[in-house]
Amino acid sequence: MQGGDSLAALERRRKALRPLIDAAARAERLRPELVHAVVRAESAYRADAVSSRGARGLMQLMPETARQLGVTDPYDPRQNLRGGTRYLRQLLERFDFDLRLALAAYNAGESAVAQYGNRVPPFPETQDYVEKVLRYYKEYRAAAQLARR
Repeated sequence: MQGGDSLAALERRRKALRPLIDAAARAERLRPELVHAVVRAESAYRADAVSSRGARGLMQLMPETARQLGVTDPYDPRQNLRGGTRYLRQLLERFDFDLRLALAAYNAGESAVAQYGNRVPPFPETQDYVEKVLRYYKEYRAAAQLARR
């Protein structure tokens, strides 16, 4: 959690953003649970999040990436999610739908993944990020399966 954030507060933000996240995921043919996992790892569902490197919004888009994706206001949840899901879809296609590599590229950049022979780069931050997103994704998929029963 970020800065004394509670799990209950995170869950309230998740529920409030669920319709936007689910719609953005469907528009890019992604599993909503995956997008939820990325948003949770990137911003803890905070639309106003800013990283120390300048990434902004729910999906923590870097300014140049946001511009390339047509995002004019990275703090607007709808725009940020639309751009972030489009970028995630592009990365999945670029790395032949290898989720680990796409997530590593989302975190460290496509060039870092390519530089290390299309493997997850040996950066602790990136390795931790990939594992965290996969853990959240598994958790959200299990919850979705239970809800469908």
